Amino acid sequence: MARLQRLSGFPEWLPEGQVVEQLVEDTAREVFELHGFAGLRTRAVEPLEQLLRKGEIDKEVYVLRRLHAEEGEPDAGLGLHFDLTVPFARYVLEHAGQLEFPFKRYQIQKVWRGERPQEGRFREFTQADIDVVGRDSLAFHYEVEMALTMATLLDRLPIPRAVIQVNNRKLAEGFFLGVGADDPAAVLRAVDKIDKIGPEATERLLVADAGLTAAGARACLELAGIRSEDASFADRVRALGVRNDLLDQGIEELVAVVEGARRERPGAVVADLRIARGLDYYTGTVYETELVGHESVGSIASGGRYDSLASDGRQTYPGVGISLGVTRLVSILLGRGLVTVSRPVPSAVLVAVVDEEARSASLAVAGALRARGIACEVAPAADKFGKQIKYADRRGIPYVWFPEDGAHSVKDIRSGDQQAADPLRWEPPEEDRLPQVRSVETQEARS
Repeated sequence: MARLQRLSGFPEWLPEGQVVEQLVEDTAREVFELHGFAGLRTRAVEPLEQLLRKGEIDKEVYVLRRLHAEEGEPDAGLGLHFDLTVPFARYVLEHAGQLEFPFKRYQIQKVWRGERPQEGRFREFTQADIDVVGRDSLAFHYEVEMALTMATLLDRLPIPRAVIQVNNRKLAEGFFLGVGADDPAAVLRAVDKIDKIGPEATERLLVADAGLTAAGARACLELAGIRSEDASFADRVRALGVRNDLLDQGIEELVAVVEGARRERPGAVVADLRIARGLDYYTGTVYETELVGHESVGSIASGGRYDSLASDGRQTYPGVGISLGVTRLVSILLGRGLVTVSRPVPSAVLVAVVDEEARSASLAVAGALRARGIACEVAPAADKFGKQIKYADRRGIPYVWFPEDGAHSVKDIRSGDQQAADPLRWEPPEEDRLPQVRSVETQEARS
């Protein structure tokens, strides 16, 4: 048999990793629903014309075709979706007559992108998105709500401190126009690469590809260096001496987002004017999120305002959204040893089997525990109790139940403590009921 080779960019976690991923997804679902977002799933494929309509993503789309297509059979023109925003926009257009606007939805689903695999970047990965879409107009306060909802989610996870960095495309594009740019989108794309190629290379790119003068390029880099936790960034932008009406509007909107978030969650959101977001459909506030101390892996949650992504020619459906990169976050937590998992299986209890004739008694105990929401399993074989305890230990199961002669007892195999127990009343400690994911930083701080 040929040796199996792993597919780069298509992650498969061990059971401990699955526990971490499930925690992130379950917490996201809970937080999103608490904020009024309805769950949604869209199909995995979209017409290529829809996928390629916005943004520089054409080289990364996976195309669908039949392996045994007939000669001359037309191409289906379908591709796997590379994010959840584009298919959501299509969904809104198709179902607008049945939706109530503003429509708030969350979506936790896999996407596919033909990127070069590296730390935090995959070809198949899960995103957890929230979006709010209006009909013809959408109130600005939702741009604040996006940041606050994501900040709430990140605060509930056992992860290093996360900071949501915000900018505004109107601010950026107005500034670029003010320094003489003919193509603000080209400037945006160049600035978006500043973390990858550095300021000097970015300045050369701004002159060579975006057509700026050397002075204009330097002004753009000065803008990208502005960062603050409050509205003080506005004075620093104006001090650069650039004048433009779109710039003024962007400054006002960004001040509103930063100050609105600061009132609710101080320090969770900062203005960072290097944030550009490469996709072309963003028109207002844009978000990127970094883990403090782990900035090298890039953003774990990104998004922004879009005003024309969804339109049927008669009506426009503007929206704003933010997406958590679930797979990226989990890969960082596991790869950098930032979390520990109490056990890799859901079972809190292994019910021992005295002998095979008495297996039904063990099954009855398991049924009673499961009826009260306690995850358990029955020993696979009626081995000596010592061997069954070792089996539980290898699985990471903390308790072993002994149903002997009607006198039940349960043993905590970590401490060795064993006590009489009633399967209709016994409860494990709350921290043992489910697998626990704990932050290593938090544990170290307590020790």
